[in-house]
Amino acid sequence: MDTRIQFRVNEETKHLAQQMAKSQGRTISDACRDLTEQLADQQRKVASHDAWLTAQVNLAFDKIDSAEAVFIEHKDAKLSMAERKANIRKQKG
Repeated sequence: MDTRIQFRVNEETKHLAQQMAKSQGRTISDACRDLTEQLADQQRKVASHDAWLTAQVNLAFDKIDSAEAVFIEHKDAKLSMAERKANIRKQKG
């Protein structure tokens, strides 16, 4: 079911927007619809990422709770990351 969205702008803004939309072969409604759909797509991506991140955090806590987690010293983690970065740079170069 489609729904209607209404908002108010001043006459000058409306007139200028109509001119721009017309020059693109569209109407203000078309432009507003496109913008609304783009915003909705962006929100879907954000929601999807939030769900993925929440799942990853929950998996990490599950590993801690089940004593499967492996903890790495900070200095060892820094060294490992430096090695990974160096390998990536070598592949690109």
